[in-house]
Formats: sequence, structure tokens, C-alpha cells
Amino acid sequence: MGLTYEDAGVDIAEGERLVDRIKPLAAATRIPEVLGSVGGFAGLCGLPTDIADPVLVSGTDGVGTKLEVAIRAGKHDTVGIDLVAMCVNDIVTVGARPLFFLDYFATGKLEVAQGEAVVRGIAEGCKQAGCALLGGETAELPGFYDGGRYDLAGFAVGVVDRSAILDGKAVAEGDVLLGVASSGLHSNGYSLARRALIEGDGALPLDAPADGMDRPLGEVMLDPTRIYVKAALAAIGAGGVHALCHVTGGGLPGNLPRVLPEGHGAFVDGSWDEPAIFDLIRRRGDVAQAEMRRTFNLGIGFVVVAAADSVDAITAALEGAGESVVRLGSVERSDAEGEARVRYAS
Repeated sequence: MGLTYEDAGVDIAEGERLVDRIKPLAAATRIPEVLGSVGGFAGLCGLPTDIADPVLVSGTDGVGTKLEVAIRAGKHDTVGIDLVAMCVNDIVTVGARPLFFLDYFATGKLEVAQGEAVVRGIAEGCKQAGCALLGGETAELPGFYDGGRYDLAGFAVGVVDRSAILDGKAVAEGDVLLGVASSGLHSNGYSLARRALIEGDGALPLDAPADGMDRPLGEVMLDPTRIYVKAALAAIGAGGVHALCHVTGGGLPGNLPRVLPEGHGAFVDGSWDEPAIFDLIRRRGDVAQAEMRRTFNLGIGFVVVAAADSVDAITAALEGAGESVVRLGSVERSDAEGEARVRYAS
């Protein structure tokens, strides 16, 4: 008998078994606009009928080297939440409601249990965001990924009424910056975090608590990214939201300027409790504060730029959606450029 696809490292039957396990996970995320089911060549989704002038909004992202921590820890059921979060938190910043999500899962040798755990996390992320897991792709690439390694990419599509798009034009001097707490590292800065904590001489074990923590370090490093969609939409519904910012790689200095109009900057004078993981990285890596600020979210995962007279209503909406909120600072006039547009009190 001649060479087979399985001899070359691709197990079609294993892929089919994974699809069978994925189908009920995807079905549990179904929304009224979805047509058909998982398994075809393409996913179908209609537009909501209550939007007068619908505009589609798209976003794509991955999880980055946080996957290295998941692989080392043998824990794969939360990185899918991260994957969804990194996409839907982006598209909601323009006021869009996420409609559906697609994933791309690539591995060297398909292991059904591992793949199912990843997709289970993706489905959970979709539930939290209120969108459908419409479909995806599983690729088995022998010789490309080794040792149980895999990579993830995600793609989200949402919709917003053209008249309700948040484009930052309403932002004005005196607007208030409301910071929404993060769950920790989220999915950014892991190359630095890994270098400081779990690589090289004196590397900390993932299965034991580190200084200042009451849970194993690996568990803390794998805390999933918070999904802010429902809270952000509730804030918009309260009125007075002028802009929304997802704090990803680059921290506040790298992300806040993206939602501020030219000639405006942010003055950060508020205080908040940082998750312990950040101080651990700072101390073990001897990382300068400026570098910490431009790499990590430092405990603020999302920012709402609010009209001053709407702060109370927006805060109540965010807290009603389960978020912790702090008054971060304010919008000011600024002729600075780039990261210098974000100014700290100390």
C-alpha cells in the first residue's frame, strides 16, 4: 500500500472527530441572525432588522505568546476567551455590537482533547460577547508546529448604525476618563512577562504561587482577558460616551491617543489597585516604570471618555454590568505627539 495522508502526519478522522465535538459548542452561541449551522463551506449571518443604516465593523487578532504559557501549563480552556476578547473589545470601541466570530486553529498534530478545550474557550468568549461562533478552520501542519504547539487567530464582525458610530469627534477638553479594571495581563506583553518571570536563571515555577499571590503563577498568567462588550454597550446606552479605548499592547500611552482628536491629550491623575502580577514583573525584571506603562495595561483594560455631566450615569451602567470603575483623569488640550499625548501626574 502506498503513502497516505495520515503517513504524512495529517489525520482526517481526528479532524472529523473534533468537528463533531465543536458543533454543540458553536450551537450554544447561536443568535437570531445566524442562518444554517457549522459544517458547511461558509457561515451565514443576516443583519439586525432594527438598525436603520447598518455599517459592518471588523477586527482580527491573536493571543500572542500567552500561548506559550498555556502550552507549558497544559491548560488550554481559557486562551479561546482571550482570542475572542482581543477582537470584540476592539470593534465595540466604535459602538458596534459583535455579530459573529470565526477562528483559525493551527497545530502540528491534532489532539482532539486539546482542540476541544481551545474551542470551548472560544465559545465561552462568544457567549460573554453576545455573538455567534459562526465557523472556523482547523489546520494540521505536521513539521511546522512541534511538541503539541499551536497558534490561534480570530476574526470578529459587528454592526453599528451609521449615525451612532463613535469616531472621537465629540471628544473635548474637560471630558472625563473612566478606567475599567483589567483581569491582569490580558493578552499583551507576554514576551517581556515570560522573560522576567519564567525564563532563564531563577525562573519561577508555573505550578506554585509567586510572591504576593495566593494562586499558582501559571493560573494568574492565564487569567483570561475581560470582555467589555456588554458593559461598553450599556455605557453607550446611558448617554454621554464620546469615545472608547481598548487598552492593549502599548498601554495607556500607546492606545489613548488613538481615540483622541488632534490637539488633545490625556492627563492621568487617578489611582487604582494594580494586580500583583505587574509589580512582580517590575521587580524581577527591574523594568522601568515608563517601560511598564508602554507595555502593559497595569490594571486598566478599557477606558471610557465621557462628558463630565454624564459620568455618574455611565459609571452606574458600567458597574451594573459587573465592572470596576475608577476616575482615571481628563482630556486636555495638547500639542504633543504620539505617546507624549498621555501625561501622568507622577
